[in-house]
Amino acid sequence: MKTENKRRSTFAILFYINRTKVRKDGKCQLLCKISIDAEAEQVGTKVSVDPALWDATKGCASGRSRNALDVNTAIEELTKKITDHYHQIRGSLGFVTAELVKNALNGVAQKPLTLMKLFDEHNAEFKQRVGVDRGKEMYDVYCLSYRHLSAFLRKQYDADDVSLRSLDLDFYDAYDLFLRTDKGMGQKGVHQHLYNLKKITRRAFNQGTIRRDPYMTLHPALPQLRSRHLKMEELERLMVYIPQRDNLRKVRDWFVFSTFTGLAYADLRLLSDEHIVTDGDGCQWIEMKRKKTGTDFRVRLMEIPLQIIEKYRSERTGKRIFNTYARGYLYKLINKLGEQCGITGLTYHSARHNFGTHITLSMGVPIETVSRMMGHRSILTTQIYAKVTDKKVDEDMKRLRARTAGKTVSLYEDEDARAAIPFPKAKQPNNNTQTTITL
Repeated sequence: MKTENKRRSTFAILFYINRTKVRKDGKCQLLCKISIDAEAEQVGTKVSVDPALWDATKGCASGRSRNALDVNTAIEELTKKITDHYHQIRGSLGFVTAELVKNALNGVAQKPLTLMKLFDEHNAEFKQRVGVDRGKEMYDVYCLSYRHLSAFLRKQYDADDVSLRSLDLDFYDAYDLFLRTDKGMGQKGVHQHLYNLKKITRRAFNQGTIRRDPYMTLHPALPQLRSRHLKMEELERLMVYIPQRDNLRKVRDWFVFSTFTGLAYADLRLLSDEHIVTDGDGCQWIEMKRKKTGTDFRVRLMEIPLQIIEKYRSERTGKRIFNTYARGYLYKLINKLGEQCGITGLTYHSARHNFGTHITLSMGVPIETVSRMMGHRSILTTQIYAKVTDKKVDEDMKRLRARTAGKTVSLYEDEDARAAIPFPKAKQPNNNTQTTITL
């Protein structure tokens, strides 16, 4: 029977002195080298050794002098501390590195060993960066992921936390199912929260808390991207609808504004006078960077959005064009507006899709121009909006038929090319016979 040679972990402690750096009193500093599995870390001490007393072979001081006794006592105490830390870390993590032992020896706090504690640490750090280089919206998403994970642990394991070492594929699959069933999420929501879980395990791996990221090769599936534009009749119904409540009228007007400019909600909130420029022909344009991607975009203001700007000019309190509502409140209002207009599942982002489909591509605007106006990084994103309605396809084909009506197309057959094909023997036509088809 074939036997397997299991690799054994190596652990060694070596004491030595640095003879190249001699102090004023003629002594050298005692140093320690911790080696674990071919990785080593150096640890300094506050102990000084007379070079004449140092025995490099035994790794200690020789003789019974006061200096020799102090050095050897320090070596024994440090060896015990290192060994204790080694066994404690190996027992809690299942593995140990020289860096972890050195950190423990120097009093560096050990990173959280459980999922929720590490997630809480991540969120606390992320919160400090909000307003600097991170947005509050993403912080809110991480807090929501934390709550979902906490609810999942209580239901699945009747626990408040689990060790990072225990995470495996079964945990991942069970959490995926929990998000779909208990939380009723679609593929996009499931993707976001699984991705956030992966970020925490990657953080644990990068800081050395776990030796292997259990989800490194897993990639949550994203739903197929599709255009979420309204049907033309729905858009027309919404534009002529007059809400009774003032807040719904504002939301309706902002939605129409974004339909004719392609602005996302985040960009609409930032839109100010400095983003409105006038060209040499007197036409006004919006020029700004998309908040989501940081890409530049430029779109011309047509009559309807110009009217909406003027409608709310008197309500301005600063340079901002519109005094928009907070995201959560606006989303509630847009859902209410959709209900009143008989539009199912209306979202504010539908306005941007309306611009990409009805206002531009369906009107014959080249896709490259649309991509620039919408601030897309890649034209592949713009192609989502190119899937126009069946009505537009029908109209294009009618125009094509009208342009080609009455024209003839001549098809010429090359007898030499046909001779190479093993057709059944039959009466051969004359060379260069002509067939005429009337469209």
